[in-house]
Amino acid sequence: MATLQIHDMPEDVYEALAERAQMEHRSVEEQAIADLASVAELETHRTRRAAIEWLRQAEPLVRDEDAFDPVQLVREDRDR
Repeated sequence: MATLQIHDMPEDVYEALAERAQMEHRSVEEQAIADLASVAELETHRTRRAAIEWLRQAEPLVRDEDAFDPVQLVREDRDR
């Protein structure tokens, strides 16, 4: 498991971290890990949302008149 040391942490940042840790019944280290994990999850969520938005704005690969009929595709597959 990796180790992280933080030097010269501002006192107010440490105090806020310690207060959150106490409220969550965690050690300061456990709270720091939880906070860092939530940032990573948030960034993953942002990346996912950006990709979805990009896909929504992208030109469709197939025009509606060229779209495949799924029922027809299944029937053709059964006939093989």
